[in-house]
Amino acid sequence: MSSNPLAPYQCLVVDDFQGMRSMLRDMLRDCGAKNIEMSSSGKEAIALLAENKFDIVLCDYNLGSGKNGQQVLEEAKLRHLIGPACTWIMITAEKSSDWIMGAVEYQPDAYLIKPITTELLLNRLERIAAKKQAFAEIDQAIVNKQFLRAIALCDSKLKTDTANAAELQRIKGQLLLNAGDLDAARKQFEQVLTLRELAWARTGLGRVCYEQGDYTAARDHLLQVVQTQRTYLEAYDWLARAQQALGDNEAAEAVLADALKLSPNSPQRQKNLGQLAMKRGDLTTADEAFRKSIQVGEHSILKTPDAYIGLAKVCSASGNGGEALKVLTAVQRQFDSDDVKLRAKSAEGLIYKQEHRLAQANTLAAEVDELLQASTELHDDAASIEAAELLLATGRKDSAVKLLQQVVRNNHENKGLIAQVQTVFDGAGMQQEGAVLVEGSRREAVDLMNRGVLLARDGKLVEALDAMRAAKIALPNNARVLLNFAYVAVLLLQRDGANRELIAESRQALLHANQLSPGEKRFAQLMEALALLAG
Repeated sequence: MSSNPLAPYQCLVVDDFQGMRSMLRDMLRDCGAKNIEMSSSGKEAIALLAENKFDIVLCDYNLGSGKNGQQVLEEAKLRHLIGPACTWIMITAEKSSDWIMGAVEYQPDAYLIKPITTELLLNRLERIAAKKQAFAEIDQAIVNKQFLRAIALCDSKLKTDTANAAELQRIKGQLLLNAGDLDAARKQFEQVLTLRELAWARTGLGRVCYEQGDYTAARDHLLQVVQTQRTYLEAYDWLARAQQALGDNEAAEAVLADALKLSPNSPQRQKNLGQLAMKRGDLTTADEAFRKSIQVGEHSILKTPDAYIGLAKVCSASGNGGEALKVLTAVQRQFDSDDVKLRAKSAEGLIYKQEHRLAQANTLAAEVDELLQASTELHDDAASIEAAELLLATGRKDSAVKLLQQVVRNNHENKGLIAQVQTVFDGAGMQQEGAVLVEGSRREAVDLMNRGVLLARDGKLVEALDAMRAAKIALPNNARVLLNFAYVAVLLLQRDGANRELIAESRQALLHANQLSPGEKRFAQLMEALALLAG
């Protein structure tokens, strides 16, 4: 850094104590900072981050009531209020590292334990700045979802940057997983492991085995991590997935419970434990996990309606329909979305049906049907399946079938989701009819997708693009359709030259496909092709 290193930087100090805010502000001034904003709460910090671009954030972990510092950081990253160039330092008076355990994915650049000095702060800022400069191009490529470019940049830097070699290798391994290049990822992780046993590399190898369908090997690799590196939480999550894939739900539940002993404040992991316990019929554990998820997620952007819906189902199954209805009212207050409203009404209707309050169940089913008819947007799969279950239970077969067929068409390769749809049909006494409907919907999706692909193979690219666009409109949440649309668009762009509107449409389709189905190999390849076409 220069003699006045922080002069051009926009800085934000977040602390609920005036004295500490002033002290941190003065430290930044002593380091040369001139532009400093201050916030006394997590809510206020989020508002400032949404309005301004900050280069440095000093944030206390404990911010009194409301969001804590970790929750502010998570929201800032998930809402893209900060980018990789922003330096985020978390400050705390706690010497225990227990609360750090939950920050697996959304980590700050550094933790500082109070009391801190100007010299310590400046030293840490200089070190972070040097690292960010070294990784700037890679970080920007990742932000742009250009995974292949980011991998190439890692390879280039690995030739010369020995100081950051371990971190570059870790990032490259993650990028290969993101890009769907499982063979290269396996080679990368195995190469690292021949030199040194590292938790991230062993976990990465376990993930590769999981994605390739070798769940036994995945379990064995991940077990090795949790047995030798017991604080590496990512391994617990993937181990639980592998054990579920092997049909050992009891072991998976135990693994998640162990992870939560280490880090109990994860809303998502508590929700996952609740869902798994409920699936096993362990209503006591499910009840505790869902309630904990709701509690720790109260001020977090990571809170999920699934915890509320799950708790309502547990209460109902335990004979406490009154509390279940209160939970469903609460979830609609917490989440203002059509999907949540649909799920809450569907769950409420099923509770009434279970209690033989048929008039109320039919009223709710009519409201659900009306919501579906009035909506112009496609509902998420969970909302659609739950709504269909109520509609079938109350005799609205046509609406339910239409909804479930839509789910299958948009997920025609997702065996787990298709099995859920078949379970709903089975529960309504439609085993054989349901199987025929599911297979017909699956074939319809394949036919819609293949029409454009076959035209493209014949060189009829304009007609192929029209066919794939029609398929994209009919099946807006089908990842394979979205990828094929972008593929045909790239062929046409390569033949006829750049078209800004088509490039933008294709990029949007790819980003949506990546949300629906992360880790698809063609996503990385097509994003790279579009970047080249865009210049």
